[in-house]
Amino acid sequence: MKHTSGKFISLEGMDGAGKSTHIPSIILQLQQRGVEVVSTREPGGTALGEKLREILLHEPMHPETEAMLMFSARREHIAQVIQPALARGAYVLTDRFSDATYAYQCGAKGVAAEKIMQLEQWVQMGLQPDLTLLFDVPPEVSLQRLSTARAPDKFEREGLAFFEQLRSSYLQRAAQFPQRFRVIDANQPLEKVKVLVADIIATI
Repeated sequence: MKHTSGKFISLEGMDGAGKSTHIPSIILQLQQRGVEVVSTREPGGTALGEKLREILLHEPMHPETEAMLMFSARREHIAQVIQPALARGAYVLTDRFSDATYAYQCGAKGVAAEKIMQLEQWVQMGLQPDLTLLFDVPPEVSLQRLSTARAPDKFEREGLAFFEQLRSSYLQRAAQFPQRFRVIDANQPLEKVKVLVADIIATI
């Protein structure tokens, strides 16, 4: 599954890394170029996906069940939102994509990478972001930020060891695919991070 005209950008990072904060400014920067921007998220992005999101974020379940539900939501997301937008030349900006499944369900929860890869090949048929921004912070910073935020979901309630594994998995993923990943030190003042993000977005 390839796209020819639009651009596909994903934002990744563990909970508390601050990635979602930058979505409005990225949208504005892209719109100023005169392109259509579709902003979406995972799990979610469709009516079905949002229902699955509530289940995934709050219901306890086996990690493999979690992974399969993530890819069920993703299949619908690709079919209903991402692929049509890319086909008409839009820029798609998604808050998480399949790298998150490798980090959370594979890296931090132990689902075999081979199983994730099989689901990825089946569901995505080769579709990958053109650019992935990985917002990286130390686990302690992530947890501190989460402690002052809204009521946490089940992932955000995990302890330090989980977040350390999550960060490690994300950085391994970035090292594996350096051509599309840009790792951003998000443990800096917000304005500095915004400048870094804007400079990267200007290149796509």
